[in-house]
Amino acid sequence: MATQIQEAKSTDTGNDDDDAAFRERVRAVLAANCSRAGERPGTIGDDDPEGVATAKAFQASLVDAGLAGLTFPTEYGGAGLTTRHLELFNQEVHGWYLPNMPLSISHGMCLPMLNQFGTPEQKARFMPDNISGATIWCQMFSEPGAGSDVAGLSTRATRDGDEWIIEGQKVWTSGAHYCDYGILVARTDSSQPKHKGLTMFIVDMRQEGVEVRPLRQISGGSGFNEVFFTEARVPVDWQLGDLGQGWNLAISMLMFERVSIGAGGGSGLNADRSPGLIQAARALGHGDDPVLRQGLADLWIREQIKGYIGQRIRTAVAAGRVPGPEGSLAKLNGSLLSRRVRDVSLAIAGTAAQAWDADDAQGDRWAMGCLSTAGISIAGGTDEVQRNIIGERVLGLPKEPDPYKGAAWEEIPRS
Repeated sequence: MATQIQEAKSTDTGNDDDDAAFRERVRAVLAANCSRAGERPGTIGDDDPEGVATAKAFQASLVDAGLAGLTFPTEYGGAGLTTRHLELFNQEVHGWYLPNMPLSISHGMCLPMLNQFGTPEQKARFMPDNISGATIWCQMFSEPGAGSDVAGLSTRATRDGDEWIIEGQKVWTSGAHYCDYGILVARTDSSQPKHKGLTMFIVDMRQEGVEVRPLRQISGGSGFNEVFFTEARVPVDWQLGDLGQGWNLAISMLMFERVSIGAGGGSGLNADRSPGLIQAARALGHGDDPVLRQGLADLWIREQIKGYIGQRIRTAVAAGRVPGPEGSLAKLNGSLLSRRVRDVSLAIAGTAAQAWDADDAQGDRWAMGCLSTAGISIAGGTDEVQRNIIGERVLGLPKEPDPYKGAAWEEIPRS
Protein backbone atom coordinates (compact mmCIF):
# COMPACT_ATOMS: atom_id res chain seq x y z
CA MET A 1 0.00 0.00 0.00
CA ALA A 2 2.91 2.36 0.77
CA THR A 3 4.17 1.98 -2.80
CA GLN A 4 0.74 2.94 -4.09
CA ILE A 5 0.56 5.99 -1.83
CA GLN A 6 4.07 7.20 -2.64
CA GLU A 7 3.48 6.82 -6.36
CA ALA A 8 0.17 8.64 -6.10
CA LYS A 9 1.80 11.57 -4.32
CA SER A 10 4.68 11.81 -6.77
CA THR A 11 2.58 11.70 -9.96
CA ASP A 12 -0.53 13.67 -8.96
CA THR A 13 0.44 16.87 -10.79
CA GLY A 14 -2.99 17.86 -12.09
CA ASN A 15 -1.58 18.79 -15.50
CA ASP A 16 -4.45 19.90 -17.75
CA ASP A 17 -2.97 18.30 -20.88
CA ASP A 18 -2.42 15.02 -19.07
CA ASP A 19 -5.95 15.14 -17.67
CA ALA A 20 -7.40 15.73 -21.13
CA ALA A 21 -5.43 12.84 -22.61
CA PHE A 22 -6.52 10.56 -19.80
CA ARG A 23 -10.17 11.54 -20.20
CA GLU A 24 -9.96 10.84 -23.92
CA ARG A 25 -8.52 7.41 -23.24
CA VAL A 26 -11.43 6.63 -20.92
CA ARG A 27 -13.99 7.93 -23.41
CA ALA A 28 -12.60 5.72 -26.16
CA VAL A 29 -12.97 2.59 -24.02
CA LEU A 30 -16.50 3.55 -22.95
CA ALA A 31 -17.62 4.24 -26.50
CA ALA A 32 -16.26 0.91 -27.71
CA ASN A 33 -17.51 -1.31 -24.89
CA CYS A 34 -20.36 0.28 -22.93
CA SER A 35 -23.91 1.50 -23.37
CA ARG A 36 -25.45 4.71 -22.16
CA ALA A 37 -27.35 4.43 -18.89
CA GLY A 38 -30.55 5.44 -20.65
CA GLU A 39 -30.43 2.24 -22.68
CA ARG A 40 -30.94 0.21 -19.46
CA PRO A 41 -33.35 2.39 -17.49
CA GLY A 42 -34.79 -0.11 -15.08
CA THR A 43 -31.85 -2.36 -14.38
CA ILE A 44 -30.55 -2.64 -10.82
CA GLY A 45 -28.59 -5.90 -11.11
CA ASP A 46 -27.74 -8.66 -13.57
CA ASP A 47 -28.26 -12.40 -13.66
CA ASP A 48 -27.19 -12.79 -17.27
CA PRO A 49 -25.46 -16.12 -18.05
CA GLU A 50 -23.31 -14.25 -20.57
CA GLY A 51 -22.54 -11.52 -18.07
CA VAL A 52 -19.29 -13.07 -16.83
CA ALA A 53 -17.81 -13.31 -20.32
CA THR A 54 -18.92 -9.75 -21.07
CA ALA A 55 -17.40 -8.47 -17.84
CA LYS A 56 -14.10 -10.21 -18.54
CA ALA A 57 -14.00 -8.81 -22.07
CA PHE A 58 -14.67 -5.31 -20.75
CA GLN A 59 -11.95 -5.69 -18.11
CA ALA A 60 -9.53 -6.85 -20.81
CA SER A 61 -10.25 -3.64 -22.72
CA LEU A 62 -9.39 -1.64 -19.59
CA VAL A 63 -6.12 -3.57 -19.25
CA ASP A 64 -5.23 -2.85 -22.88
CA ALA A 65 -5.90 0.85 -22.31
CA GLY A 66 -3.90 0.98 -19.07
CA LEU A 67 -7.05 1.67 -17.05
CA ALA A 68 -7.38 -1.49 -14.95
CA GLY A 69 -6.69 -1.27 -11.23
CA LEU A 70 -6.06 2.44 -11.57
CA THR A 71 -4.52 3.15 -8.17
CA PHE A 72 -2.98 -0.26 -7.47
CA PRO A 73 0.80 -0.72 -7.84
CA THR A 74 2.15 -1.71 -11.24
CA GLU A 75 4.19 -4.57 -9.75
CA TYR A 76 0.90 -6.23 -8.78
CA GLY A 77 -0.89 -5.66 -12.08
CA GLY A 78 -2.36 -2.22 -11.44
CA ALA A 79 -1.96 0.96 -13.45
CA GLY A 80 -0.03 2.75 -10.68
CA LEU A 81 -1.96 5.99 -11.19
CA THR A 82 -3.35 8.48 -8.69
CA THR A 83 -6.59 9.19 -6.89
CA ARG A 84 -7.00 12.13 -9.25
CA HIS A 85 -7.07 9.71 -12.19
CA LEU A 86 -9.65 7.65 -10.32
CA GLU A 87 -11.89 10.69 -9.86
CA LEU A 88 -11.46 11.68 -13.52
CA PHE A 89 -12.42 8.13 -14.50
CA ASN A 90 -15.53 8.25 -12.32
CA GLN A 91 -16.51 11.60 -13.81
CA GLU A 92 -16.26 10.18 -17.33
CA VAL A 93 -18.28 7.03 -16.60
CA HIS A 94 -21.16 9.11 -15.22
CA GLY A 95 -24.16 8.34 -17.39
CA TRP A 96 -22.68 5.11 -18.80
CA TYR A 97 -23.57 1.53 -17.94
CA LEU A 98 -20.40 -0.49 -17.32
CA PRO A 99 -20.94 -4.25 -17.91
CA ASN A 100 -18.79 -5.32 -14.95
CA MET A 101 -21.33 -6.41 -12.34
CA PRO A 102 -19.80 -9.92 -11.96
CA LEU A 103 -16.53 -8.26 -10.91
CA SER A 104 -18.03 -5.90 -8.33
CA ILE A 105 -17.21 -8.02 -5.27
CA SER A 106 -13.94 -9.27 -6.73
CA HIS A 107 -12.70 -5.72 -7.29
CA GLY A 108 -14.67 -3.80 -4.67
CA MET A 109 -13.95 -6.06 -1.68
CA CYS A 110 -11.45 -8.84 -2.32
CA LEU A 111 -8.88 -6.82 -4.24
CA PRO A 112 -8.57 -4.09 -1.57
CA MET A 113 -8.17 -6.80 1.09
CA LEU A 114 -5.38 -8.50 -0.85
CA ASN A 115 -3.67 -5.17 -1.33
CA GLN A 116 -4.10 -4.10 2.29
CA PHE A 117 -3.39 -7.34 4.15
CA GLY A 118 -1.81 -9.80 1.71
CA THR A 119 1.82 -10.85 1.95
CA PRO A 120 4.12 -9.81 -0.94
CA GLU A 121 3.89 -13.39 -2.22
CA GLN A 122 0.09 -13.41 -2.06
CA LYS A 123 -0.10 -10.07 -3.83
CA ALA A 124 2.24 -11.20 -6.60
CA ARG A 125 0.33 -14.44 -7.10
CA PHE A 126 -3.27 -13.26 -6.89
CA MET A 127 -3.61 -9.53 -7.61
CA PRO A 128 -2.62 -9.40 -11.32
CA ASP A 129 -5.19 -12.01 -12.37
CA ASN A 130 -7.81 -10.42 -10.11
CA ILE A 131 -7.26 -6.97 -11.60
CA SER A 132 -7.30 -8.26 -15.18
CA GLY A 133 -10.45 -10.30 -14.59
CA ALA A 134 -8.69 -13.57 -15.43
CA THR A 135 -9.92 -14.80 -12.05
CA ILE A 136 -13.03 -13.71 -10.14
CA TRP A 137 -13.35 -13.72 -6.35
CA CYS A 138 -16.21 -13.91 -3.84
CA GLN A 139 -16.47 -13.36 -0.08
CA MET A 140 -17.93 -15.86 2.37
CA PHE A 141 -19.12 -14.51 5.72
CA SER A 142 -22.84 -15.22 6.29
CA GLU A 143 -24.04 -18.56 7.62
CA PRO A 144 -27.50 -20.04 8.28
CA GLY A 145 -27.01 -19.55 12.03
CA ALA A 146 -25.06 -16.29 11.86
CA GLY A 147 -26.55 -13.62 9.59
CA SER A 148 -25.91 -10.11 10.83
CA ASP A 149 -23.93 -11.58 13.73
CA VAL A 150 -20.89 -12.46 11.63
CA ALA A 151 -18.78 -13.21 14.72
CA GLY A 152 -21.19 -16.02 15.60
CA LEU A 153 -20.15 -18.13 12.60
CA SER A 154 -19.42 -21.83 13.12
CA THR A 155 -17.47 -22.88 10.00
CA ARG A 156 -14.25 -24.38 11.35
CA ALA A 157 -10.66 -24.46 10.14
CA THR A 158 -8.41 -27.13 11.67
CA ARG A 159 -4.66 -27.16 11.17
CA ASP A 160 -3.29 -30.31 9.50
CA GLY A 161 0.44 -29.97 8.84
CA ASP A 162 0.98 -27.48 6.03
CA GLU A 163 -2.75 -27.11 5.38
CA TRP A 164 -5.97 -26.00 7.01
CA ILE A 165 -9.05 -28.22 6.68
CA ILE A 166 -12.32 -26.30 6.26
CA GLU A 167 -15.65 -27.76 7.41
CA GLY A 168 -18.96 -25.90 7.40
CA GLN A 169 -21.47 -23.94 5.36
CA LYS A 170 -21.81 -20.40 4.06
CA VAL A 171 -24.91 -18.83 2.53
CA TRP A 172 -25.93 -15.81 0.42
CA THR A 173 -22.56 -15.90 -1.35
CA SER A 174 -22.94 -13.72 -4.42
CA GLY A 175 -21.36 -15.10 -7.57
CA ALA A 176 -19.87 -18.22 -5.98
CA HIS A 177 -21.06 -20.31 -8.94
CA TYR A 178 -18.69 -18.52 -11.32
CA CYS A 179 -15.84 -17.57 -8.96
CA ASP A 180 -12.35 -19.03 -8.97
CA TYR A 181 -11.31 -17.97 -5.47
CA GLY A 182 -12.98 -16.77 -2.31
CA ILE A 183 -12.08 -15.04 0.92
CA LEU A 184 -13.50 -16.93 3.87
CA VAL A 185 -13.67 -16.36 7.63
CA ALA A 186 -13.60 -19.51 9.77
CA ARG A 187 -13.30 -20.34 13.45
CA THR A 188 -9.84 -21.56 14.41
CA ASP A 189 -10.22 -21.50 18.21
CA SER A 190 -13.61 -22.14 19.81
CA SER A 191 -12.21 -21.65 23.32
CA GLN A 192 -11.79 -17.94 22.63
CA PRO A 193 -14.60 -15.34 22.72
CA LYS A 194 -16.46 -15.32 19.44
CA HIS A 195 -14.69 -12.21 18.11
CA LYS A 196 -11.20 -13.52 18.88
CA GLY A 197 -11.15 -17.08 17.58
CA LEU A 198 -11.56 -16.27 13.87
CA THR A 199 -9.06 -16.34 10.99
CA MET A 200 -9.36 -15.32 7.34
CA PHE A 201 -8.31 -17.54 4.43
CA ILE A 202 -8.01 -17.54 0.65
CA VAL A 203 -9.91 -20.55 -0.76
CA ASP A 204 -9.76 -22.25 -4.15
CA MET A 205 -13.44 -22.49 -5.12
CA ARG A 206 -12.76 -25.14 -7.81
CA GLN A 207 -11.23 -27.74 -5.50
CA GLU A 208 -12.80 -30.98 -4.40
CA GLY A 209 -14.64 -30.50 -1.13
CA VAL A 210 -16.29 -27.21 -2.13
CA GLU A 211 -19.91 -27.53 -3.30
CA VAL A 212 -21.84 -24.52 -4.58
CA ARG A 213 -25.64 -24.65 -4.70
CA PRO A 214 -27.44 -21.67 -6.29
CA LEU A 215 -30.45 -20.20 -4.48
CA ARG A 216 -33.49 -19.28 -6.57
CA GLN A 217 -34.93 -15.84 -5.73
CA ILE A 218 -38.42 -14.41 -6.06
CA SER A 219 -37.22 -12.46 -9.10
CA GLY A 220 -36.27 -15.71 -10.84
CA GLY A 221 -32.56 -14.99 -10.58
CA SER A 222 -30.00 -17.20 -8.86
CA GLY A 223 -27.05 -14.95 -8.16
CA PHE A 224 -26.79 -16.02 -4.48
CA ASN A 225 -25.50 -19.39 -3.36
CA GLU A 226 -25.02 -21.81 -0.52
CA VAL A 227 -21.44 -23.07 -0.24
CA PHE A 228 -20.64 -26.33 1.58
CA PHE A 229 -17.12 -27.23 2.72
CA THR A 230 -16.28 -30.89 3.33
CA GLU A 231 -12.61 -31.39 4.13
CA ALA A 232 -11.70 -28.53 1.78
CA ARG A 233 -8.01 -27.74 2.08
CA VAL A 234 -6.20 -24.41 2.25
CA PRO A 235 -2.40 -24.08 2.17
CA VAL A 236 -0.95 -22.50 5.30
CA ASP A 237 0.50 -19.64 3.26
CA TRP A 238 -3.01 -18.80 1.98
CA GLN A 239 -3.96 -17.53 5.42
CA LEU A 240 -4.77 -13.84 5.09
CA GLY A 241 -3.49 -11.80 8.02
CA ASP A 242 -2.48 -13.23 11.38
CA LEU A 243 -3.99 -16.19 13.18
CA GLY A 244 -6.98 -15.01 15.21
CA GLN A 245 -7.12 -11.66 13.36
CA GLY A 246 -10.15 -12.71 11.33
CA TRP A 247 -12.67 -10.46 13.06
CA ASN A 248 -10.63 -7.30 12.48
CA LEU A 249 -10.10 -8.26 8.85
CA ALA A 250 -13.79 -9.11 8.47
CA ILE A 251 -14.71 -5.64 9.73
CA SER A 252 -12.29 -4.12 7.22
CA MET A 253 -13.76 -6.17 4.39
CA LEU A 254 -17.32 -5.27 5.38
CA MET A 255 -16.32 -1.61 5.28
CA PHE A 256 -14.93 -2.07 1.78
CA GLU A 257 -18.22 -3.76 0.84
CA ARG A 258 -20.26 -0.92 2.28
CA VAL A 259 -18.18 1.61 0.40
CA SER A 260 -18.54 -0.44 -2.78
CA ILE A 261 -22.33 -0.58 -2.42
CA GLY A 262 -22.88 2.97 -1.22
CA ALA A 263 -20.17 5.14 -2.72
CA GLY A 264 -18.32 3.23 -5.40
CA GLY A 265 -17.71 4.20 -9.00
CA GLY A 266 -20.11 4.32 -11.92
CA SER A 267 -20.89 0.67 -12.41
CA GLY A 268 -23.12 -2.13 -11.23
CA LEU A 269 -25.20 -1.25 -8.19
CA ASN A 270 -23.33 2.04 -7.90
CA ALA A 271 -24.19 3.47 -11.31
CA ASP A 272 -26.12 6.73 -11.18
CA ARG A 273 -29.69 6.05 -12.32
CA SER A 274 -30.94 9.58 -12.84
CA PRO A 275 -29.52 10.08 -16.38
CA GLY A 276 -31.22 6.95 -17.68
CA LEU A 277 -34.44 7.62 -15.83
CA ILE A 278 -34.62 11.18 -17.13
CA GLN A 279 -34.15 9.90 -20.66
CA ALA A 280 -36.78 7.19 -20.13
CA ALA A 281 -39.29 9.70 -18.73
CA ARG A 282 -38.91 11.88 -21.80
CA ALA A 283 -39.15 8.92 -24.17
CA LEU A 284 -42.39 7.77 -22.52
CA GLY A 285 -43.94 11.25 -22.66
CA HIS A 286 -43.63 12.08 -18.94
CA GLY A 287 -41.13 14.91 -19.32
CA ASP A 288 -43.63 17.60 -18.32
CA ASP A 289 -45.06 15.85 -15.26
CA PRO A 290 -44.22 18.28 -12.40
CA VAL A 291 -44.28 15.66 -9.64
CA LEU A 292 -42.09 13.29 -11.60
CA ARG A 293 -39.71 16.10 -12.54
CA GLN A 294 -39.37 16.97 -8.86
CA GLY A 295 -38.63 13.33 -8.00
CA LEU A 296 -35.98 13.09 -10.73
CA ALA A 297 -34.36 16.35 -9.62
CA ASP A 298 -34.24 15.12 -6.04
CA LEU A 299 -32.70 11.84 -7.20
CA TRP A 300 -30.07 13.66 -9.27
CA ILE A 301 -29.09 15.84 -6.29
CA ARG A 302 -28.78 12.86 -3.97
CA GLU A 303 -26.61 11.03 -6.49
CA GLN A 304 -24.28 14.03 -6.58
CA ILE A 305 -24.05 13.85 -2.79
CA LYS A 306 -23.29 10.14 -3.07
CA GLY A 307 -20.45 11.03 -5.41
CA TYR A 308 -18.96 13.45 -2.88
CA ILE A 309 -19.17 10.80 -0.15
CA GLY A 310 -17.34 8.45 -2.48
CA GLN A 311 -14.59 10.97 -3.20
CA ARG A 312 -13.97 11.47 0.51
CA ILE A 313 -13.77 7.75 1.21
CA ARG A 314 -11.57 6.90 -1.77
CA THR A 315 -9.14 9.61 -0.74
CA ALA A 316 -8.98 8.11 2.74
CA VAL A 317 -8.35 4.63 1.31
CA ALA A 318 -5.57 5.94 -0.93
CA ALA A 319 -3.98 7.48 2.17
CA GLY A 320 -3.73 4.00 3.68
CA ARG A 321 -6.80 4.06 5.92
CA VAL A 322 -9.39 1.30 5.93
CA PRO A 323 -12.86 2.88 5.73
CA GLY A 324 -14.40 3.40 9.15
CA PRO A 325 -17.92 4.45 10.09
CA GLU A 326 -18.05 6.61 6.97
CA GLY A 327 -18.45 3.29 5.12
CA SER A 328 -21.68 2.72 7.06
CA LEU A 329 -22.84 6.24 6.21
CA ALA A 330 -22.19 5.54 2.53
CA LYS A 331 -23.90 2.17 2.62
CA LEU A 332 -27.00 3.44 4.42
CA ASN A 333 -27.21 6.35 2.01
CA GLY A 334 -26.89 3.95 -0.92
CA SER A 335 -29.72 1.71 0.26
CA LEU A 336 -32.02 4.67 0.90
CA LEU A 337 -31.13 6.05 -2.50
CA SER A 338 -32.02 2.74 -4.16
CA ARG A 339 -35.56 3.04 -2.80
CA ARG A 340 -35.91 6.46 -4.37
CA VAL A 341 -34.74 4.95 -7.64
CA ARG A 342 -37.40 2.26 -7.26
CA ASP A 343 -40.20 4.75 -6.57
CA VAL A 344 -39.26 7.02 -9.48
CA SER A 345 -38.88 4.00 -11.77
CA LEU A 346 -42.36 2.76 -10.93
CA ALA A 347 -43.81 6.21 -11.56
CA ILE A 348 -42.17 6.30 -14.99
CA ALA A 349 -42.98 2.74 -16.01
CA GLY A 350 -46.57 2.69 -14.78
CA THR A 351 -48.32 -0.56 -15.65
CA ALA A 352 -45.27 -1.70 -17.65
CA ALA A 353 -43.58 -2.46 -14.32
CA GLN A 354 -46.25 -5.10 -13.65
CA ALA A 355 -47.07 -6.53 -17.09
CA TRP A 356 -45.36 -6.49 -20.48
CA ASP A 357 -45.63 -8.08 -23.90
CA ALA A 358 -44.43 -11.67 -24.03
CA ASP A 359 -42.23 -10.93 -27.05
CA ASP A 360 -40.45 -8.03 -25.31
CA ALA A 361 -37.06 -9.48 -24.29
CA GLN A 362 -36.38 -6.48 -22.02
CA GLY A 363 -39.92 -6.19 -20.72
CA ASP A 364 -39.05 -7.32 -17.21
CA ARG A 365 -36.30 -4.76 -16.64
CA TRP A 366 -38.47 -2.42 -14.56
CA ALA A 367 -39.90 -5.18 -12.38
CA MET A 368 -36.49 -6.82 -11.89
CA GLY A 369 -34.99 -3.52 -10.85
CA CYS A 370 -37.70 -2.88 -8.29
CA LEU A 371 -37.55 -6.42 -6.88
CA SER A 372 -33.78 -6.10 -6.44
CA THR A 373 -34.06 -2.97 -4.32
CA ALA A 374 -34.81 -4.74 -1.04
CA GLY A 375 -31.61 -6.75 -1.24
CA ILE A 376 -29.46 -3.63 -1.22
CA SER A 377 -30.73 -2.86 2.30
CA ILE A 378 -29.46 -6.28 3.43
CA ALA A 379 -26.15 -6.78 1.60
CA GLY A 380 -23.13 -5.67 3.57
CA GLY A 381 -25.15 -5.40 6.78
CA THR A 382 -28.75 -4.31 7.16
CA ASP A 383 -29.83 -0.69 7.50
CA GLU A 384 -30.39 -1.35 11.20
CA VAL A 385 -26.80 -2.57 11.60
CA GLN A 386 -25.51 0.56 9.85
CA ARG A 387 -27.59 2.80 12.12
CA ASN A 388 -26.19 1.01 15.17
CA ILE A 389 -22.63 1.58 13.93
CA ILE A 390 -23.32 5.22 13.17
CA GLY A 391 -24.97 5.68 16.56
CA GLU A 392 -22.10 4.10 18.47
CA ARG A 393 -19.06 5.28 16.49
CA VAL A 394 -20.23 8.65 15.18
CA LEU A 395 -22.78 9.87 17.73
CA GLY A 396 -21.16 8.20 20.75
CA LEU A 397 -24.32 6.40 21.89
CA PRO A 398 -23.94 3.37 24.21
CA LYS A 399 -23.66 -0.10 22.70
CA GLU A 400 -26.43 -2.64 22.98
CA PRO A 401 -25.96 -4.92 26.03
CA ASP A 402 -24.30 -8.30 25.39
CA PRO A 403 -24.86 -10.85 28.19
CA TYR A 404 -22.20 -13.16 26.72
CA LYS A 405 -19.42 -10.62 26.23
CA GLY A 406 -16.08 -12.27 26.91
CA ALA A 407 -17.48 -15.81 27.04
CA ALA A 408 -15.88 -18.59 25.01
CA TRP A 409 -17.72 -19.22 21.75
CA GLU A 410 -18.27 -22.89 22.64
CA GLU A 411 -20.07 -21.87 25.83
CA ILE A 412 -22.57 -19.51 24.18
CA PRO A 413 -26.07 -21.05 23.72
CA ARG A 414 -27.11 -21.47 20.09
CA SER A 415 -30.35 -22.61 18.53
